[in-house]
Amino acid sequence: MKNSIAIGCDDAAVELKLLLKEFLKNKGIEVVDYNIPQGSDYPDIAFQVALAIKEGKHQRGILLCGTGIGMSIVANKVPGIRAAQCYDTYSAQRARKSNNAQIITLGARVTGPELAKTIIEAWLESEFAGGGSAPKVEKIGYYERLAGRN
Repeated sequence: MKNSIAIGCDDAAVELKLLLKEFLKNKGIEVVDYNIPQGSDYPDIAFQVALAIKEGKHQRGILLCGTGIGMSIVANKVPGIRAAQCYDTYSAQRARKSNNAQIITLGARVTGPELAKTIIEAWLESEFAGGGSAPKVEKIGYYERLAGRN
């Protein structure tokens, strides 16, 4: 399942999640839905997706909530995970190319469905560029270890 994409949302983003799942499936991408029983909060879902990526079950993940902020905060609590809240195609590309973000977060209340598809597509088509960004990404890991989050 490593080439699959994990996806999860809170109650504010169910419709957007369903739309993006269909969009990805139509592109031939396997999508694994991490939504857990109703009543669970976004921190539970974000943690499960981030942990699955850290454990190598998936290469990338998509997390959706009202703004994308909460999901990003929680996913970034998992050591080794870099989650980026993106609001346009440029930020999505930079999240991958410069920061090697494995998770993208979007807000269903602030990002329309067509823009969300375009953002996801830009993120999926981008790969980590390395180069001058590699030492910076390594430094992120250094600070995680320094803070005791290894």
